[in-house]
Amino acid sequence: MLPFHCFQGAFFNNHWVIGLYLLLLNRLSQFILSAYPIMENPEYTILLIDDEADVLEFLSYNLSREGYRVLKAHDGTEGLRLARKHRPHLIILDVTMPQMDGMETCRAIRKINALRNTIVIFLTARSEDYSQITGFEAGADDYIAKPIKPRVLISRIQALLRRYVESSATTYEDDLIIDREKYMVNKSGREFILPRKEFELLILLSSRPNKVFTREEIFSEVWGDDVIVGDRTIDVHVRKIREKIGIDSIKTIKGVGYTYKPTAV
Repeated sequence: MLPFHCFQGAFFNNHWVIGLYLLLLNRLSQFILSAYPIMENPEYTILLIDDEADVLEFLSYNLSREGYRVLKAHDGTEGLRLARKHRPHLIILDVTMPQMDGMETCRAIRKINALRNTIVIFLTARSEDYSQITGFEAGADDYIAKPIKPRVLISRIQALLRRYVESSATTYEDDLIIDREKYMVNKSGREFILPRKEFELLILLSSRPNKVFTREEIFSEVWGDDVIVGDRTIDVHVRKIREKIGIDSIKTIKGVGYTYKPTAV
């Protein structure tokens, strides 16, 4: 029996080749899993958005073997819903999709404050210069044309994630450091680990200092449009953040919402 690496060929934009590849993977699954156990270290979450099921399976298999937590969406609308809910570190999407194409999806992602630091990669057969330019103008961090070998794709992803880690910590004027990668807050040398919603609320407000976020915007960005929470939920979370960290930079705008106004120390 041939070793697995013999089947790790180029990623062709050809359905029958990919179909044959997946068939071989299924037939050899027992051998592969015993010889090459899948890593269980979901340090990063990657969201795949593509309308072709075989492409999703191909990418998902290779990324999962590298230890990534992989989410899959079959169109832009579903992809946006999953992105809001799970806040992936990196998103890979196709350009040509029904309902909402990749360009429109990328623009929508860049309008979501909670995803402003998420890496977006286009992986597509569209290699024209104008398509690449449009992709970068839509907010993509990279544009990769098929065919591409899995190892090359993974190397590109690893390089982009290293950049994500390097830019994950933000320092503010009031001696506050927010590390998005570690879900940790440092205030005047003291470290705090906040529950997820409190941390995401602080990230949202501090992402645009001095901007007033309405209660509706906060609910949508932090809890999602499909989740029903009480009217006082935001107020309780803000109060807990203030008490735990000891900051007064989060200001209440009565009848509107909240804003983050850092003050120099």
